Amino acid sequence: MLFVVAWPLLSEGDELALRRLRAQYHPREAGLIGPHFTLVFGAPAEREAGLRAALAAIDRRPFWFLIERIARHDLYLYAQPSDGAAELTDLHDTLNNPTPAGEPFEPHITLGLFAQAADAEQVARIVERQHLPIHGRVEELALLQRADDRLDTLLTVRLGA
Repeated sequence: MLFVVAWPLLSEGDELALRRLRAQYHPREAGLIGPHFTLVFGAPAEREAGLRAALAAIDRRPFWFLIERIARHDLYLYAQPSDGAAELTDLHDTLNNPTPAGEPFEPHITLGLFAQAADAEQVARIVERQHLPIHGRVEELALLQRADDRLDTLLTVRLGA
């Protein structure tokens, strides 16, 4: 399966906080990949050439984002950007043309997966008080391939390069 992610550049403190949250509340994925915005999720291997071409054709400058909100959806906990959300959505739409059916895209960094929604809600309140706001910048996208419990980077693209 293929994925395209946007790597957030964060302050050392924010990076450490997000990594710790993911390690504690999303350990299965945290060891595999650090904080990121997923732009293409689980594409079949046949899309690799098209994704490489789409990434190579992206002509966008790096951009800032601001996370001021922690949201819960079902049993997942997410950090959602306000500033920068439009740029991430535009990148998602560009790379997923035609856009897959289903729920509308909401850019986010997954922080955790919980057994009960009440636990996710409690952690969301704590994280908002202790760690927000988070400022960052997106300068790089990557095409990743997942094989079993491994992620391989197939291509990295710097924005504005």
